[in-house]
Amino acid sequence: MLAMKKIMMIAVALVMTMTVCAQPKVYFTKEITPESLVKIYKALGVEAKGRVAVKISTGEGGNNHYLKPTLIRNLVDEVNGTIVECCTAYGGSRQDPKKHWETIHEHGFDSIFAVDLMDEFGDIRIPIKDKKHLKYDIVGNHLPNYDFMINLAHFKGHAMGGFGGVMKNASIGVASTAGKCYIHTAGKSADPATAWSKENLAAGPTQDLFLESMAAAAQAVHDYFGGQVIYINVMNNMSVDCDCDGHPAKPELKDMGIMASLDPVAVDQACLDKVFEYKGKPGDDNKPLIQRINRQHGTYITDYAEKIGLGSKKYELINIDK
Repeated sequence: MLAMKKIMMIAVALVMTMTVCAQPKVYFTKEITPESLVKIYKALGVEAKGRVAVKISTGEGGNNHYLKPTLIRNLVDEVNGTIVECCTAYGGSRQDPKKHWETIHEHGFDSIFAVDLMDEFGDIRIPIKDKKHLKYDIVGNHLPNYDFMINLAHFKGHAMGGFGGVMKNASIGVASTAGKCYIHTAGKSADPATAWSKENLAAGPTQDLFLESMAAAAQAVHDYFGGQVIYINVMNNMSVDCDCDGHPAKPELKDMGIMASLDPVAVDQACLDKVFEYKGKPGDDNKPLIQRINRQHGTYITDYAEKIGLGSKKYELINIDK
């Protein structure tokens, strides 16, 4: 009897070890269609239940690279989701709620979906685990209205972060205007009136501190939902510039597909690997995007996010097209 108990204990320990050591799965499809978005969501094996927020970027006015309503419609309908956004922190067509709603309408989102501008009427502070730079994360005060989040990001370059994927979409994307300032300044200022002053910019954080703050904020949102988040990166229209740029550079790299995972670090890392390992050619060149990422030390965010326990840079890639 004692021997059998020992055997069972060893078996349980082995299972636990295998679970801990198992690499997160990242699913991939080359197809970028409304149908393939639903297919890769279902491949994750986790059902989005309750009040589902679908976090996207609605795109700056003048930008045409954002994820189009026609592309994401089937997925949003599948989960009965609400498109959620927050205002920006740099002027343009989305910092003011009134202008932001006009942009949302111009880009066709509110004609198809329920849309919630989460910080239209204020913001709240949510707990943050990594307090190296931030004491809390400042997000739209409608965030508690949701039980589950689909982080549906457009993977592309970014002038400040090097690249934008699911971690940027969770951190900067879910942050209110004040929260965006707080992250960009690595905790120095949450006031858009002063965050971009010459004095603050001159004494601003190093690039790595900004990236560390983004990783910490992404972790805060993940933890807020108790892990009830799925992460999807759509690798199309991969300009060196973000959807927040009203006049983005023309993409020089052709569309690659869609990646999805329950692990935000793994899915961003998988997209980075896909771009960096690609054999470019004339008319399909990955060098400009790589240069943009390297210029901003963009890959450091996955290093730091893994360090603070948000996810893993090692992953198992599963091609659902096969």
